[in-house]
Amino acid sequence: MPGAAVSIDDLTNPVLSAEQREILRHLEGLSVDINPDSLIAEAIGKTGLEDFGHEGVRDGGFRSRLDAYAAAADADSGSTNLNRLILRNRIVRLLSQRLLFTDLLRRYPEIDDIEIEKPIIVVGLPRSGTTHLVNLIAADSRRRALPYWESQEPFPLRGEGPDVDGVDPRFTRSVAEHESAMMVTPLIQAMHDRFPQAIEEEVELLDLDFASYVLEWHARVPQWRDFYLTLDQDAHYACLRRVLKALTFLRGPRKWVLKSPQHCEQLGPLIRTFPDATVAFTHRDPVAVIQSAVTMLAYGDRIRRHEIDPEGLVDYWIDRVERLLRACVRDRDLVAPGQSMDISFHHLNGNEMTILEHLYAVNGTPLTPETRAEFRGYLDNNPRGKYGLLRYDLQGHFGRAPGEIRSRFGFYFDRFDVREEA
Repeated sequence: MPGAAVSIDDLTNPVLSAEQREILRHLEGLSVDINPDSLIAEAIGKTGLEDFGHEGVRDGGFRSRLDAYAAAADADSGSTNLNRLILRNRIVRLLSQRLLFTDLLRRYPEIDDIEIEKPIIVVGLPRSGTTHLVNLIAADSRRRALPYWESQEPFPLRGEGPDVDGVDPRFTRSVAEHESAMMVTPLIQAMHDRFPQAIEEEVELLDLDFASYVLEWHARVPQWRDFYLTLDQDAHYACLRRVLKALTFLRGPRKWVLKSPQHCEQLGPLIRTFPDATVAFTHRDPVAVIQSAVTMLAYGDRIRRHEIDPEGLVDYWIDRVERLLRACVRDRDLVAPGQSMDISFHHLNGNEMTILEHLYAVNGTPLTPETRAEFRGYLDNNPRGKYGLLRYDLQGHFGRAPGEIRSRFGFYFDRFDVREEA
């Protein structure tokens, strides 16, 4: 029910459902191969293509990133076979999509002539209002956004088109996957519902170049984090821009709205790649962000991992959020005041229309009566807590007092208008 309180009493000592136990038992004896050579062969067999594209990077090449990505996933001994299979399938999907992307560019070289003009880019911590804001802006029918179904398969297989009812088979597959996920982990909907039409982060597109931080959300991969932080992200953000051009070619020439927490620590590459972008920074108490993120991850870990390890989980994400925010504070002034705005979480809910008026004025885009009606329709149909409001217990579940965590983030409170949350 909307607004209903939801508690997870077994978060760190989960009591699995019969269906969850059966899925894990069924995969117990399976040998899941995450060897890059076999993943490449499978992607080639799936697509019938072999060209992964010209690198144009200075960091050792596509294969070195793939090897590091797969090695990190393979080294996570805490993953269940289900999670290993999910990770393996993810890499095959990324490789397949990279092949399809390269083939599309070969067949339609005019894609490179497309301009990505004045996008609105939402930058902020996970759980800081970025999802709410980007989905709201995407309600503007003049905007081009990245729905979840498209983020997973941005490029169709050769010869694959809409079915007799005009429905894209990529969307149909996404619906089936979402329904299966909801049956296995139903409370995810109250935390971060990634239904097929929901707007997703473009880090999924950056991962076609094996260059984003997103793997950290799927497994315990500190070695990938360390490798990712050494990459020349200007090259990879340039690849992202090229992917956006290809998606514009396939599904329409509207101005983009984008978002990702990763941009917090990549503001230089971001603004050099999209120099005319309007950047909306969202800000929230890091304690609220961390407790929300680790609760969501711990809940998913009941099927992804052999053990929850709440202390290791919270320690990792305290450190990760601190890295993101220190980089954001350091580089915030790289984005000029005339093309950016800062939005405090405590101002966002209930003041969306005022914020959008300011944001659209900065972007130089008229806010028409039709667009206002689209925004109002989205707000009316998506109240906060639509699928229930989760009760958090940072101390009880993770052994951390809010004040203990908050003391590490004085630099952030000093820089931005952020309020402590109860």
